Amino acid sequence: MDLGLSGRVALVAGSSRGIGKAIARAFLAEGCRTAISGRRPDSLAQTASEFTQEFGPGRVMAIEDDLTRLDVIQKALVKIRTLWGRLDCLVANIGRGRGEPGWELRDADWLSSFETNLWGSIRLVTGALSEMTEAQAGSIVLIASITGVESTMAPLAYSAAKAALVNYSKNLGRLVGPHHVRINCVAPGNILFPGGAWEKRLSEHHEEIMRYITDNVPLQRFGRPEEIADLVVFLSSDRASFITGACVVADGGQTRSL
Repeated sequence: MDLGLSGRVALVAGSSRGIGKAIARAFLAEGCRTAISGRRPDSLAQTASEFTQEFGPGRVMAIEDDLTRLDVIQKALVKIRTLWGRLDCLVANIGRGRGEPGWELRDADWLSSFETNLWGSIRLVTGALSEMTEAQAGSIVLIASITGVESTMAPLAYSAAKAALVNYSKNLGRLVGPHHVRINCVAPGNILFPGGAWEKRLSEHHEEIMRYITDNVPLQRFGRPEEIADLVVFLSSDRASFITGACVVADGGQTRSL
């Protein structure tokens, strides 16, 4: 499907591998110029090289740094504006599902999880919003998790941070709607990709993990990064022009509370 994104400019944070990489590839396939980011130079360079070979020169920008830091965010946005003139679509794919188990957590555990899974995304979104609201156009998609919309066995601090991210996106959508900027959130379920957490768990406890998937996911399989990417790119397009403040769950039917 042609989503009408050709010629637009997208920034996908955390896009050197996994879900973020699939999202960046989907934007490029739709004809966007796309900035990708990552903290691992080798992984980022490999992804940038792959994309350049696949989609041609001049359409990929690699930002090698931590896009949760305000100074890095500001430099990245200036670089995009200088080279490509504007930013139309932002995807905040920021976070990490690790955390201490149980409920007896230190303040440092909570602060670390919220820094990784909430504050970083808020800084990035806030940095991009000034330009988008001034242009009276733009789309932002935040990547949350099903742990933020119902009870799971995920670490408490991680789940709480993702729940806060979902609420932030919904309320932010109300605030910036009059400026014609749309804010949406995607909550993926169990997504399997090379180098990801589920791949490691499968290698160590294959039967147990597959039994969990069969028992808890009605489609009885893992999701693919491309399935999340297609949803994100659709939400970023004019085909979704009346959708804002939404949290779309993509989990094979696992979530029961919505």
